[in-house]
Amino acid sequence: MAGTDVIWRAIRKNSFAVVSYVTPSGEPRSSGVVYAEHDRRLYVAVSSNSWKARHIRISGQVAVTVTVRRGGLLSLLTPIPPATVSFHGTATVHAATSPEGNEALTYVARLLPPRSRAAGSIVEIRPEGHFVTYGIGVALLAMRDPAASRGRVSVT
Repeated sequence: MAGTDVIWRAIRKNSFAVVSYVTPSGEPRSSGVVYAEHDRRLYVAVSSNSWKARHIRISGQVAVTVTVRRGGLLSLLTPIPPATVSFHGTATVHAATSPEGNEALTYVARLLPPRSRAAGSIVEIRPEGHFVTYGIGVALLAMRDPAASRGRVSVT
């Protein structure tokens, strides 16, 4: 089983995740996002008036799944599912022009077109509890065995 540092390294190496949240009426939603990691927090740029920003601002809770590509050249020959890291966390929406948002913007700026940088909001996600993993820290062939591929590790 992979340790916390191995999992954080996998998160840091990637930039795509699925963020899930709940609307005020209790309906589940999820969206693909690009993120940057800094100091064991994820930062996501969103439009200030998007549903995502509005709903996350209200609840402050999200679930995140990061896909970790595995297989290298072998994945071109045979379908190999990605490894995954999932967790829940507390999310705060910062205006890009606020002091917190401006600092967070420096982490995600490389992922955004220049004209979009000041017009949006930044969602800061602080993982809590445990990472639930699949295929992290195990050999590629071992991913065929679900019991050997699953893991649960504290986020700290």
